[in-house]
Amino acid sequence: MIPRYSRPEMVAVWSPETRFRIWFEIEAFACEAMAELGVIPKESAKAIWDKGSKAQFDVARIDDIERVTKHDVIAFLTHLAEFIGEDSRFVHQGMTSSDVLDTCLAVQLRRASDILIADVDALLAALKRRAFEHRLTPTIGRSHGIHAEPTTFGIKLALAYAEFSRARARLVAAREEISTCAISGAVGTFANIDPRVEEFVARKLDLKPEPVSTQVIPRDRHAAFFATLGVVSASVERLATEIRHLQRTEVLEVEEYFSEGQKGSSAMPHKRNPVLTENLTGLARMVRSAVTPALEDVALWHERDISHSSVERMIGPDATVTLDFALARLTGVVDKLLVYPETMRKNLDRLGGLIHSQRVLLALTQKGFSRENAYALVQRNAMPVWRGEGDFLTLLKADPDVSKALSPTELEALFDLGYHLKRVDVIFERVFGAA
Repeated sequence: MIPRYSRPEMVAVWSPETRFRIWFEIEAFACEAMAELGVIPKESAKAIWDKGSKAQFDVARIDDIERVTKHDVIAFLTHLAEFIGEDSRFVHQGMTSSDVLDTCLAVQLRRASDILIADVDALLAALKRRAFEHRLTPTIGRSHGIHAEPTTFGIKLALAYAEFSRARARLVAAREEISTCAISGAVGTFANIDPRVEEFVARKLDLKPEPVSTQVIPRDRHAAFFATLGVVSASVERLATEIRHLQRTEVLEVEEYFSEGQKGSSAMPHKRNPVLTENLTGLARMVRSAVTPALEDVALWHERDISHSSVERMIGPDATVTLDFALARLTGVVDKLLVYPETMRKNLDRLGGLIHSQRVLLALTQKGFSRENAYALVQRNAMPVWRGEGDFLTLLKADPDVSKALSPTELEALFDLGYHLKRVDVIFERVFGAA
């Protein structure tokens, strides 16, 4: 997590101040529940809330204590006692460190999810606007990087919209799966704390009680969460890669917005490079780098160990902060993307009409040719055009075998670009719903 690729709202989720405030709330809610159950005095629970709520936790002071205790939760509780005084003896009754740490992490990941979902919503809005703007802007579709048949740039963006709609649904599901609370004590047996305390804390923090938590919340939940971030980042990279390819000089159908005064190269003043989408490709790789460690965290020893702890202290902030930044950057790229319909049209015509070969093939089969013979006949006329030796329609008209089956007028009709756009509205209705 570095400032260059960070945004303040997500960074704040992972700040020490936020973490210690959540720790306090977990402890205070637990005290409130225990007071209702008659385990601790109600006036003590109230004093803990009152004094702790006003406390300004000193991160440096907690770090100093931890250097002695070698235990972060104990360091925090020691510092908290400095504010609360005598009633601090009721704090952390029957609890273990993981009750605080894991429940706090659930709160942080839930808050991070809310930000990421809002990021995707902004991206979806940009994609939808640009998709409708270019709904009928014809462009060449490519398979294996080679010209195939016409599509529209709007369909390309509709594809991205549908993909990120699925990303949103996955993030919502991941947020719900990660949103569990564990206040179950050592090895998760509730021997020293009433399960109703966990239920109370979970309700207050908008979480669900973990059904069985050993001493930690099971890490398959976290693995699923970070795997989801990995899939979302893969979608970011897919769209970024598409834009990068379309901006290549030989293609130049779209281009990242290039602002006044922006420089593309320290050596070559003419350069306008796709730096944002290249950056997004790298950021997506970093998000995905969290997935394997998260999967490996699932296999902890017995009721708990802390082999997952150091991993999560890094991948929690890094993956969510990086994906937040990437989604916001991608939204900006889509929103300001320069689109060149004229170049798209020129590229459609680059192969001398070969993009209509399938229509000719199908028309010949309708005239009685076997598919194999029709394919051979069409390919016989296509290959010279591929080598730059003529125009496809002209060659077809001059081919005696073709001309016996298809008149010049019928052949010309097979080269109608509009034919390929006739189902665009069907696709858009599937993606965006009825107008």
